[in-house]
Amino acid sequence: MDLSQFFNFKEVIAQMASFIILLVILKLVFWPKMLKFLDERRARIAADFAKIEQAKEEISKIKNDYQAKLDNIDQAALAKIHEAIAEGRKITDEVRKSAHLEAQEIIENARLNIRHELTKAKEELKDKVIDLTIQVAEDIIREKLTQDQDRKLVREFLDKVDEA
Repeated sequence: MDLSQFFNFKEVIAQMASFIILLVILKLVFWPKMLKFLDERRARIAADFAKIEQAKEEISKIKNDYQAKLDNIDQAALAKIHEAIAEGRKITDEVRKSAHLEAQEIIENARLNIRHELTKAKEELKDKVIDLTIQVAEDIIREKLTQDQDRKLVREFLDKVDEA
């Protein structure tokens, strides 16, 4: 079995020559276009990846900015809460002091009123005692009674004083 039966060397050489010519034509005509196309595609992909990375960085930066702003807002809110608490305590203290002063003033006014009423009651009591004494003295002088009657009148006077 000879290989020449299966292969025709002239045809094989012709096919090889055609293949080489085809390769040369492809290399001269299509290969640069193909390489250019692949390079452009590679550049586009690289640009897309660069854009994606840039977008990731921008998103990260924006996220960090927002987080910083949220932290500032939280701190500001906490500061406002502390200010409000301090203001509330201050107002509470002022109200307590004011209420205490008003209570002291009311107590002092009540004491003054009690003293005034007590003085007034004493004056009224003195006036009644004087009136009763004058009345008893008039009764004693008018009647010029005996010693027993005088004692009776004095006892009545003392009873009226006790009643008053």
